[in-house]
Amino acid sequence: MMNKQSNVYTIIYIIVMVIVVGAGLALTSMALKPRQQENAKADKQTQILASVKITPAPGETVSAVYDKYITRSFIVNSEGQEVAGDAFDVKVKDQMKLADAERKLPVFECTLPDGQVKYILPAYGAGLWGPIWGYVSVGSDGSTIYGAYFDHEGETPGLGAEITSPHFYEQFDNRSLIKNGHFVPVEVVKKGQMPNNADADVVDAISGGTITSKGVSAMLDNCLSPYAAFLMNLSTK
Repeated sequence: MMNKQSNVYTIIYIIVMVIVVGAGLALTSMALKPRQQENAKADKQTQILASVKITPAPGETVSAVYDKYITRSFIVNSEGQEVAGDAFDVKVKDQMKLADAERKLPVFECTLPDGQVKYILPAYGAGLWGPIWGYVSVGSDGSTIYGAYFDHEGETPGLGAEITSPHFYEQFDNRSLIKNGHFVPVEVVKKGQMPNNADADVVDAISGGTITSKGVSAMLDNCLSPYAAFLMNLSTK
């Protein structure tokens, strides 16, 4: 019998414990993965619905509400043409690193209870402390913003984190993306300041959250500008 006080016994014991614990963690991770994927899917669906001001009622599942109102989803290129692929699976974080002409641009088409059709476009960018993202819904005229939703990974509570508050994102309602026949992204600027583009509609930046506000403005420019042809096509229908 091996001496339990020996160094060899201690080393073997440690190795066995590491293997047992590692195997247990791996099995747990595999067992939880489907649930984690479902939670991530539901969270994304919730955010998409929030941009068109739809919240599941008590007793309703997110997936059922999503399937009811998101009547179509597709991908377009920078020329506004539909291309093959699953819009829901497109990782906007990766696409924003590509040139406009190479991007896959997801579009989620929503039909509201009154029959109005809205087009939801995703965005991804950088705040002060980490990633920020959101969804902007546009009317069938290709220009008028119906609603917006923003979220973040680690912005400062009471400052940059205020991008998740209605008093910020509701400012985007009824702002226009097309002016004089040209696409012009909405800019986020300090109250009283002029935008970089004189034609741009503006919303007030968050007090004390200047860098995060600028991040939202840059995100909308970077992520929505490639949709210009698609939106212009809608405006001429």
